[in-house]
Amino acid sequence: MKTGIVDVGGGFRGIYACGVLDYCLDQNIRFDLGIGVSAGSANLASFIAGQRGRNFIFYTEYGPRWRYASVRNFIMKRSFVNMDYVYGTLSNHDGEYPLDYEALRDNPMEFIVVAANAETGEAKYFDKRDIRQDEYDIFKASSSIPFVCRPYFVQGTPYYDGALGDPVPLKKAFASGCDRVVVLLTRPENVLRTSEQDEKLAARIRKKYPRAAENLRQRANRYNESVALAQEYAREGKVLIVAPDDTCGVSTLSRDPADMKRLYHKGYADGEKIKAFMG
Repeated sequence: MKTGIVDVGGGFRGIYACGVLDYCLDQNIRFDLGIGVSAGSANLASFIAGQRGRNFIFYTEYGPRWRYASVRNFIMKRSFVNMDYVYGTLSNHDGEYPLDYEALRDNPMEFIVVAANAETGEAKYFDKRDIRQDEYDIFKASSSIPFVCRPYFVQGTPYYDGALGDPVPLKKAFASGCDRVVVLLTRPENVLRTSEQDEKLAARIRKKYPRAAENLRQRANRYNESVALAQEYAREGKVLIVAPDDTCGVSTLSRDPADMKRLYHKGYADGEKIKAFMG
Protein backbone atom coordinates (compact mmCIF):
# COMPACT_ATOMS: atom_id res chain seq x y z
CA MET A 1 0.00 0.00 0.00
CA LYS A 2 1.74 3.15 -1.25
CA THR A 3 0.51 6.28 0.50
CA GLY A 4 1.06 9.80 -0.74
CA ILE A 5 0.44 13.25 0.68
CA VAL A 6 -0.25 16.37 -1.38
CA ASP A 7 0.25 19.86 0.09
CA VAL A 8 -1.31 22.46 -2.22
CA GLY A 9 0.27 25.47 -0.50
CA GLY A 10 -1.53 28.78 -0.27
CA GLY A 11 1.03 31.34 0.87
CA PHE A 12 0.81 32.09 4.56
CA ARG A 13 -2.32 29.92 4.85
CA GLY A 14 0.20 27.09 4.48
CA ILE A 15 0.74 27.25 8.23
CA TYR A 16 -2.40 25.12 8.50
CA ALA A 17 -0.72 22.27 6.62
CA CYS A 18 2.41 22.93 8.69
CA GLY A 19 0.35 22.09 11.79
CA VAL A 20 -0.97 18.90 10.19
CA LEU A 21 2.54 17.78 9.27
CA ASP A 22 3.93 18.52 12.74
CA TYR A 23 1.18 16.31 14.15
CA CYS A 24 2.27 13.56 11.76
CA LEU A 25 5.87 13.88 12.95
CA ASP A 26 4.76 13.71 16.58
CA GLN A 27 2.69 10.59 15.87
CA ASN A 28 5.38 8.98 13.68
CA ILE A 29 3.03 8.96 10.68
CA ARG A 30 5.02 8.44 7.50
CA PHE A 31 4.26 8.61 3.79
CA ASP A 32 5.87 7.06 0.73
CA LEU A 33 5.48 10.11 -1.50
CA GLY A 34 5.02 13.83 -0.93
CA ILE A 35 4.01 16.34 -3.60
CA GLY A 36 4.31 20.02 -2.76
CA VAL A 37 2.94 23.05 -4.56
CA SER A 38 4.24 26.53 -3.72
CA ALA A 39 4.53 26.92 0.07
CA GLY A 40 3.54 23.26 0.30
CA SER A 41 6.93 22.31 -1.11
CA ALA A 42 8.71 24.01 1.79
CA ASN A 43 6.33 22.42 4.30
CA LEU A 44 7.10 18.96 2.95
CA ALA A 45 10.85 19.59 2.76
CA SER A 46 10.98 20.23 6.51
CA PHE A 47 8.67 17.27 7.14
CA ILE A 48 10.84 14.89 5.12
CA ALA A 49 13.93 16.24 6.90
CA GLY A 50 12.22 15.54 10.24
CA GLN A 51 12.47 19.16 11.36
CA ARG A 52 9.37 19.52 13.49
CA GLY A 53 8.43 23.16 14.13
CA ARG A 54 10.80 24.59 11.54
CA ASN A 55 8.10 25.91 9.23
CA PHE A 56 6.16 27.30 12.17
CA ILE A 57 9.14 29.55 12.92
CA PHE A 58 9.36 30.60 9.28
CA TYR A 59 5.69 31.59 9.17
CA THR A 60 5.35 33.29 12.55
CA GLU A 61 8.81 34.72 13.32
CA TYR A 62 10.51 35.21 9.97
CA GLY A 63 7.40 35.90 7.87
CA PRO A 64 6.67 39.35 9.39
CA ARG A 65 10.18 40.58 8.55
CA TRP A 66 10.36 43.06 5.69
CA ARG A 67 13.23 41.11 4.14
CA TYR A 68 10.94 38.09 3.92
CA ALA A 69 7.92 39.74 2.32
CA SER A 70 7.16 43.43 1.83
CA VAL A 71 6.27 46.20 -0.57
CA ARG A 72 9.86 47.33 -0.13
CA ASN A 73 11.00 44.02 -1.65
CA PHE A 74 8.58 44.50 -4.51
CA ILE A 75 9.91 47.97 -5.25
CA MET A 76 13.55 46.96 -4.98
CA LYS A 77 13.46 43.44 -6.42
CA ARG A 78 10.08 43.22 -8.20
CA SER A 79 9.21 40.36 -5.85
CA PHE A 80 7.02 40.83 -2.79
CA VAL A 81 8.55 37.67 -1.31
CA ASN A 82 12.34 37.61 -1.34
CA MET A 83 12.88 33.99 -2.39
CA ASP A 84 16.66 34.18 -2.01
CA TYR A 85 16.26 35.33 1.58
CA VAL A 86 13.70 32.65 2.50
CA TYR A 87 15.28 29.70 0.73
CA GLY A 88 18.86 30.93 0.80
CA THR A 89 19.90 33.30 3.60
CA LEU A 90 17.65 31.60 6.17
CA SER A 91 17.77 28.03 4.85
CA ASN A 92 21.37 27.43 3.78
CA HIS A 93 23.75 25.43 5.96
CA ASP A 94 25.05 28.64 7.54
CA GLY A 95 21.62 30.28 7.76
CA GLU A 96 19.46 31.18 10.73
CA TYR A 97 17.48 27.92 10.51
CA PRO A 98 19.12 25.59 7.97
CA LEU A 99 17.20 22.92 6.13
CA ASP A 100 18.70 19.55 7.11
CA TYR A 101 19.63 18.65 3.57
CA GLU A 102 21.28 15.34 4.45
CA ALA A 103 18.18 14.15 6.32
CA LEU A 104 16.00 15.21 3.38
CA ARG A 105 18.28 13.41 0.94
CA ASP A 106 18.58 10.21 2.96
CA ASN A 107 14.89 9.82 3.81
CA PRO A 108 13.48 7.16 1.41
CA MET A 109 10.26 9.15 1.03
CA GLU A 110 9.85 10.31 -2.57
CA PHE A 111 9.46 14.04 -3.07
CA ILE A 112 8.00 15.97 -6.00
CA VAL A 113 7.93 19.77 -6.23
CA VAL A 114 5.54 21.35 -8.74
CA ALA A 115 6.35 24.54 -10.64
CA ALA A 116 4.91 26.03 -13.84
CA ASN A 117 7.03 26.82 -16.87
CA ALA A 118 6.41 30.54 -17.42
CA GLU A 119 6.94 30.23 -21.19
CA THR A 120 4.72 27.20 -21.86
CA GLY A 121 2.42 27.31 -18.83
CA GLU A 122 2.96 23.57 -18.35
CA ALA A 123 3.58 21.89 -15.03
CA LYS A 124 7.14 20.88 -14.23
CA TYR A 125 7.63 18.11 -11.69
CA PHE A 126 10.99 18.40 -9.97
CA ASP A 127 12.27 15.76 -7.55
CA LYS A 128 15.11 15.15 -5.10
CA ARG A 129 17.62 14.91 -7.94
CA ASP A 130 17.08 18.64 -8.47
CA ILE A 131 18.02 19.53 -4.87
CA ARG A 132 21.54 19.91 -3.53
CA GLN A 133 22.99 21.43 -0.39
CA ASP A 134 22.22 25.16 -0.44
CA GLU A 135 20.63 24.88 -3.91
CA TYR A 136 16.92 25.19 -3.25
CA ASP A 137 15.92 26.91 -6.47
CA ILE A 138 13.00 24.55 -7.10
CA PHE A 139 11.28 25.82 -3.93
CA LYS A 140 11.80 29.39 -5.09
CA ALA A 141 10.35 28.56 -8.50
CA SER A 142 7.35 26.70 -7.08
CA SER A 143 6.48 29.64 -4.81
CA SER A 144 6.78 32.55 -7.28
CA ILE A 145 3.28 34.02 -7.51
CA PRO A 146 2.83 35.72 -10.92
CA PHE A 147 3.39 39.49 -10.92
CA VAL A 148 3.62 39.51 -7.11
CA CYS A 149 6.98 37.85 -7.71
CA ARG A 150 9.22 37.65 -10.71
CA PRO A 151 9.48 34.22 -12.32
CA TYR A 152 12.40 32.31 -10.85
CA PHE A 153 14.92 30.82 -13.25
CA VAL A 154 16.08 27.23 -12.85
CA GLN A 155 18.80 26.18 -15.28
CA GLY A 156 17.88 29.03 -17.60
CA THR A 157 14.12 28.42 -17.63
CA PRO A 158 11.68 30.83 -15.92
CA TYR A 159 9.12 29.29 -13.58
CA TYR A 160 6.07 30.54 -11.75
CA ASP A 161 4.04 29.17 -8.85
CA GLY A 162 3.23 25.48 -9.25
CA ALA A 163 -0.49 26.16 -8.88
CA LEU A 164 -0.55 27.49 -12.45
CA GLY A 165 0.55 24.11 -13.75
CA ASP A 166 -1.19 21.69 -11.37
CA PRO A 167 -3.01 23.30 -8.42
CA VAL A 168 -4.00 20.01 -6.75
CA PRO A 169 -1.68 17.30 -8.13
CA LEU A 170 -3.86 14.38 -7.14
CA LYS A 171 -3.67 12.69 -10.55
CA LYS A 172 0.12 12.95 -10.38
CA ALA A 173 0.09 11.14 -7.02
CA PHE A 174 -1.93 8.24 -8.39
CA ALA A 175 0.12 8.19 -11.59
CA SER A 176 3.20 7.85 -9.36
CA GLY A 177 1.83 4.61 -7.95
CA CYS A 178 -0.08 5.72 -4.87
CA ASP A 179 -2.99 3.58 -3.69
CA ARG A 180 -4.28 6.23 -1.30
CA VAL A 181 -3.58 9.93 -0.90
CA VAL A 182 -3.97 12.56 1.80
CA VAL A 183 -4.75 15.98 0.32
CA LEU A 184 -3.97 19.04 2.44
CA LEU A 185 -6.01 22.10 1.47
CA THR A 186 -5.54 25.48 3.12
CA ARG A 187 -9.02 26.83 2.49
CA PRO A 188 -12.33 25.18 3.48
CA GLU A 189 -13.04 22.16 1.32
CA ASN A 190 -16.41 23.38 0.04
CA VAL A 191 -15.33 26.96 -0.69
CA LEU A 192 -14.93 27.29 -4.44
CA ARG A 193 -12.00 29.26 -5.74
CA THR A 194 -12.92 32.34 -7.81
CA SER A 195 -10.92 33.75 -10.71
CA GLU A 196 -11.30 37.50 -10.07
CA GLN A 197 -7.85 38.02 -8.53
CA ASP A 198 -6.22 35.61 -10.97
CA GLU A 199 -7.64 37.59 -13.90
CA LYS A 200 -6.01 40.76 -12.59
CA LEU A 201 -2.63 39.11 -12.13
CA ALA A 202 -2.87 37.39 -15.51
CA ALA A 203 -3.34 40.75 -17.21
CA ARG A 204 -0.05 41.90 -15.67
CA ILE A 205 2.01 39.05 -17.16
CA ARG A 206 0.11 38.38 -20.40
CA LYS A 207 2.38 40.41 -22.64
CA LYS A 208 5.58 38.59 -21.69
CA TYR A 209 4.18 35.20 -20.67
CA PRO A 210 0.85 34.70 -22.48
CA ARG A 211 0.60 30.95 -21.88
CA ALA A 212 1.29 31.26 -18.18
CA ALA A 213 -1.30 34.05 -18.06
CA GLU A 214 -3.91 31.80 -19.67
CA ASN A 215 -3.18 29.03 -17.17
CA LEU A 216 -3.51 31.55 -14.37
CA ARG A 217 -6.92 32.55 -15.71
CA GLN A 218 -7.97 28.88 -15.62
CA ARG A 219 -6.46 28.10 -12.23
CA ALA A 220 -9.68 28.50 -10.26
CA ASN A 221 -11.58 26.13 -12.55
CA ARG A 222 -8.83 23.52 -12.41
CA TYR A 223 -8.56 23.85 -8.63
CA ASN A 224 -12.30 23.40 -8.20
CA GLU A 225 -12.36 20.42 -10.58
CA SER A 226 -9.46 18.80 -8.74
CA VAL A 227 -11.13 19.22 -5.35
CA ALA A 228 -14.32 17.69 -6.79
CA LEU A 229 -12.25 14.73 -8.02
CA ALA A 230 -10.66 14.40 -4.59
CA GLN A 231 -14.12 14.34 -3.02
CA GLU A 232 -15.15 11.59 -5.43
CA TYR A 233 -12.09 9.52 -4.47
CA ALA A 234 -12.77 10.26 -0.81
CA ARG A 235 -16.16 8.61 -1.10
CA GLU A 236 -14.35 5.54 -2.40
CA GLY A 237 -11.91 5.58 0.51
CA LYS A 238 -8.89 6.33 -1.67
CA VAL A 239 -8.43 9.96 -0.56
CA LEU A 240 -8.60 11.85 2.70
CA ILE A 241 -9.12 15.60 2.40
CA VAL A 242 -7.82 17.58 5.36
CA ALA A 243 -8.93 21.21 5.23
CA PRO A 244 -9.67 23.99 7.73
CA ASP A 245 -13.26 24.91 8.50
CA ASP A 246 -12.04 28.51 8.77
CA THR A 247 -8.81 30.28 7.78
CA CYS A 248 -8.70 32.41 10.95
CA GLY A 249 -8.28 35.59 8.92
CA VAL A 250 -5.09 34.41 7.21
CA SER A 251 -4.85 34.93 3.45
CA THR A 252 -2.16 34.21 0.88
CA LEU A 253 -0.04 37.25 1.75
CA SER A 254 -1.43 38.35 5.13
CA ARG A 255 0.78 37.28 8.00
CA ASP A 256 -0.52 38.35 11.39
CA PRO A 257 1.33 36.03 13.82
CA ALA A 258 -1.64 35.60 16.16
CA ASP A 259 -3.96 34.59 13.30
CA MET A 260 -1.35 32.22 11.91
CA LYS A 261 -0.84 30.55 15.28
CA ARG A 262 -4.58 29.88 15.54
CA LEU A 263 -4.59 28.37 12.06
CA TYR A 264 -1.55 26.25 12.90
CA HIS A 265 -3.24 24.79 15.97
CA LYS A 266 -6.36 24.10 13.91
CA GLY A 267 -4.18 22.13 11.49
CA TYR A 268 -2.46 20.25 14.29
CA ALA A 269 -5.82 19.17 15.71
CA ASP A 270 -7.09 18.12 12.28
CA GLY A 271 -4.03 15.94 11.81
CA GLU A 272 -5.76 13.30 13.92
CA LYS A 273 -7.95 12.50 10.90
CA ILE A 274 -4.88 11.15 9.12
CA LYS A 275 -4.13 8.73 11.94
CA ALA A 276 -7.56 7.16 11.50
CA PHE A 277 -7.26 7.13 7.70
CA MET A 278 -3.89 5.36 7.82
CA GLY A 279 -5.41 2.67 10.00
